[in-house]
Amino acid sequence: MNKINFKEIIKENNLSNFFNQGNFGIEKENLRTDLTGNLALTDFPKVFGNKINNPYITVDFSESQIEMITPAFKNIEKTYDFLKNLNDIVSTNLTNEYLWPQSIPCIIPEEEKIPIARFQGEEGKKSEEYRNQLAKKYGKKIQLISGIHYNFSFSKDFINLLHEKSKSDLSLKDFKDELYLKTTRNFFKYGWLIIYLLGSSSTVHKSYRKTCMENMEKLNQNSFYFDGTLSFRNGRCGYKNKDKFFISHDSVENYVNDIKGLIDGKILDGAREYYSPIRLKSKDPKNILDSLLKDGIEYLEIRTVDINPFSQVGVNLEDLKFIHLLVKYFAIKEEDHEFNENDYNRFLKNQELIANEDRNPNLEITCCKDNPIKITDYALEIIEDLKANLQEISLFSEDDQEILNFQENKIKNPENLYVNKLLKEVEKNGYIEFHLKKAKEYLVQSENKSFALKGYENLELSSQILLKEAIKRGITFEILDEGENFIYFNKNSHEEYVKQATKTSLDSYITMLIMENKVVTKKVLEKNGISVPRGLDYSDKETSINDFYKYDGRAIVVKPKSTNFGLGISIFKDKYDFEDYKKAIDLAFKEDSSILIEEFISGKEYRFFVIGDEVAGILHRVPANVKGNGKSNIYELVEEKNKNPLRGKGYKTPLEKIKLGEAEELFLKNQNKTFDYIPKKEEIVYLRENSNISTGGDSIDYTDDIFDSYKEIAVAAAKSANATICGVDMMIKDLKNPVPQGNYSIIEINFNPAIHIHCYPYIGKNRHLGEKILDVLGY
Repeated sequence: MNKINFKEIIKENNLSNFFNQGNFGIEKENLRTDLTGNLALTDFPKVFGNKINNPYITVDFSESQIEMITPAFKNIEKTYDFLKNLNDIVSTNLTNEYLWPQSIPCIIPEEEKIPIARFQGEEGKKSEEYRNQLAKKYGKKIQLISGIHYNFSFSKDFINLLHEKSKSDLSLKDFKDELYLKTTRNFFKYGWLIIYLLGSSSTVHKSYRKTCMENMEKLNQNSFYFDGTLSFRNGRCGYKNKDKFFISHDSVENYVNDIKGLIDGKILDGAREYYSPIRLKSKDPKNILDSLLKDGIEYLEIRTVDINPFSQVGVNLEDLKFIHLLVKYFAIKEEDHEFNENDYNRFLKNQELIANEDRNPNLEITCCKDNPIKITDYALEIIEDLKANLQEISLFSEDDQEILNFQENKIKNPENLYVNKLLKEVEKNGYIEFHLKKAKEYLVQSENKSFALKGYENLELSSQILLKEAIKRGITFEILDEGENFIYFNKNSHEEYVKQATKTSLDSYITMLIMENKVVTKKVLEKNGISVPRGLDYSDKETSINDFYKYDGRAIVVKPKSTNFGLGISIFKDKYDFEDYKKAIDLAFKEDSSILIEEFISGKEYRFFVIGDEVAGILHRVPANVKGNGKSNIYELVEEKNKNPLRGKGYKTPLEKIKLGEAEELFLKNQNKTFDYIPKKEEIVYLRENSNISTGGDSIDYTDDIFDSYKEIAVAAAKSANATICGVDMMIKDLKNPVPQGNYSIIEINFNPAIHIHCYPYIGKNRHLGEKILDVLGY
């Protein structure tokens, strides 16, 4: 036995922090059901694109079986967040269907009606042939059993340092392989603990395989169970190889040769048919065995995790963190003898025994110890040994203790085991009824938080929406600069760089500069016969102040020449004095070295979102306002309105919080009001004239309510600046008048229009602008 004491190397060289690092990925399978709990026989949803090319959302055995795959992240929290995103995206994009929140199938039809996954092309035909072979060998129903695969690798920096400090004669590849092989061998010895603590598949519907039903007990009218079963999926009738055989784990060469021998002997149809509770994975998944020999083990795949029906995403974060603790423990736990065929068979039998009978807290096992020991005592003993081993290398935290406490609570109080909770619910409500109730509940949860992308909350909401659509379509991405919302997209070698969701390669730099400069914008629009407000621009503050006489008594707008988000804008519709005017000049010059003073155009303002030749969305933005209750002042009403979860800061929520600053104070002054004013009940008090969402305004969708004649003007305005994506702000006096002449004026073209306000309006439809942007980008 090759005795490399990894624990001592880590301890002596202070490598604990490196040892704690890793790469984490999760694969999760879910059946799709109709609204009554029957297996959905519909095709893989087209909304997710080509199932072969989507790296995040694809199918498993059946067309009815969605598979979600996270990228590998450097911490488990980010992986879990991405899994949540996938779960939300899939759930909310199914039509009259649910994700079945359980490993064991829903109501399933006869074998011949279960649709095997269909694919295009030569590779697709091979995938279909493989699935057809599995169907003949195992039956389609057993292939519908779903689960979660936990993928893990140690960081390359850690492995390189560990190898360097070990002074081992082994090559880096062989040293790395031994680390993973030792982890795997210890998994076979102690990995049953995952089944014991995470098992949550004990009952089956009567539509499952009759050969299993004959040996099961009836729980209620439509469901059956094996008495004592902890994990049906990992048990006697679950997902396992048809034949029994031994696979060596003493070296990669022997592991590969054993599997190749089974393939040559027609026992397995390929390496992926080796349904081990843990598998060695390589860089090249299509040629896994040859790649293992050439490049070594890339990561480990743990396959014994049931879908937990009490978790929206199918697994708890605490349980995933516990698996990481186990993996570290397996890597440093010393082996007391050579791992042989007898060990392999005993440990596999032990896992099945626990899966079948471990609801019995008095169960004794002998296959892992010389003397029989009660399962609960042995589980606690392993957890204590795990803790001691990690403490020995100074790698055990208070958080780790909390994770172990969570698991110990299940051991000491069996009613907290997921399987016991499940049996109680199924017995009370029925197998289908309970799981349908959870599926509906989880769909509502996904819908309620659909605007946020977990783990990417530091991005503007518009960028989050674009990323969510990219994930749905299987477009890979990289956040190049989080603060700047700069993102790189790639699919099939088609690369795009996008900033803030709408700044793309489709618009030139000069186009952006035209739209950024309000003076130039007006002149470009005028040249193209488009109506704009009359006014003057100033680069000298004193001159603009001295020109007060030109505007006194007239309705005007004072704004910076180059601005965005409504910053520095003051609007005077009614009377104002010289001091008010001067203050507005100061506010505008704070934002830019040049300003505009132009006529105020009466009517309502609408934001037209233009993409190419189409107006994809129109919003009326109601200026920041509060509604009185007869008791609270404006300060208090704003505070209350800002509690709405849709309101936030920094464009990361559909609406922005209302601020009370100089601009709001000045606007209220012109109404003879202050922040201490108490509005009457139902009285609406506007806090700004400009209606930007960025300054606390409300958004109302008008896309279907405005005449095409105005949409054509918006498209023409965009084209005048050669813009493919832009926001056109248009004032319209009479919305019922289809004739634009004398009824409209364009006050601004925006080079960076937010898309989230059109996707999540305060009132109205989601216009799905993320989809339209990716369409126009060629994805």
